[in-house]
Amino acid sequence: MERMEIVASILSREILSNSVGDLALAIGLFVGAMIVFAIIRRFFLARLEHMAQKTSVKFDDALVRILRGIGVLFTFVLALYLSIQHLTLPDGVQTAVHAVFLFLIVNEMIKIVDRGIRFGVEQQIERSGDGKNDKKKMSSAASLIVKVGLWTLGIVLILSNLGFNVNSLIASLGIGGLAISLALQNVLGDIFSSFSIAFDKPFEEGDFIVVGEHKGTVKHIGLKTTRITALQGEEIVISNTELTSSRIQNFKKMQQRRIVFEIGVEYSTSQENLKAIPEIIGTIITDHELTELERVHFVAFGESNLNFEIVYYMLTSDYAAYMDTQQDINLRILEEFGKRGIEMAYPTRTIHMINQK
Repeated sequence: MERMEIVASILSREILSNSVGDLALAIGLFVGAMIVFAIIRRFFLARLEHMAQKTSVKFDDALVRILRGIGVLFTFVLALYLSIQHLTLPDGVQTAVHAVFLFLIVNEMIKIVDRGIRFGVEQQIERSGDGKNDKKKMSSAASLIVKVGLWTLGIVLILSNLGFNVNSLIASLGIGGLAISLALQNVLGDIFSSFSIAFDKPFEEGDFIVVGEHKGTVKHIGLKTTRITALQGEEIVISNTELTSSRIQNFKKMQQRRIVFEIGVEYSTSQENLKAIPEIIGTIITDHELTELERVHFVAFGESNLNFEIVYYMLTSDYAAYMDTQQDINLRILEEFGKRGIEMAYPTRTIHMINQK
């Protein structure tokens, strides 16, 4: 009985306005909370990660990534905050603890949202086929934009919970945000346009594109500008906003190339040879593996020649292959025409002189 009285006496003693029993309870709650958090982290998350590896669904991978990112400092402060709720603390200490807890809560929530957005952006870009550099660049840009917005909101919430009047601050942020958005309108427009390019994929690095009067190979797609190497060798820098608002011709996306060209023969060409020309040219074109003949027609009477129009398809988008093929077709046409005595036409003009005496 005396031992119980001694224990009760000890527990009833006050230290810093709190009984020893209350302090012991707070320590017990803190230790218990830390043990629970450690068990959850070690066993529950490990089990969840093991299950996520067996599924093709990306949601569980994102959840594991988000939960794994919760730091030990946050769990420590959370356990401490929960354990001291029943204690009597000086107003200054209570406010400081509350402020630190709110800050860490906001910080952790922003990290969770940031990890989720980064995961989503990376998965989207991965499905689009971009490389690691593009994935890192786009996810970092998205993360920066989200963090700025969330921290602005988070600071307002912290100050509001601490009893500050935030109405004037909100008004100032609104005016300041409007001024900043107007000042950075072009920059932000280019950044969002870079996201559009990354997700919609109108072109990729290495594609040959034509934008207005500019044409060349895409060498780099940045957050603000895209760099194109022109045929002459110079570098063309175009803002992403201009690219997304312009009509773009992407020749790398072309699966085949339609070729139309004309040749002219002299009016003195015999009717027999005129009838043979479509077959001659058709045979020459179909002999190539990468070509598909559409038609060869005698289409018009020119001023000094009889015109034939030839249409065929190149079954590749390679420009060099097209030029090699067209060159071979031209040389073989000249060779076959030479064998049959068919003369290619050139501009001539006949003048009739009338002698009037």
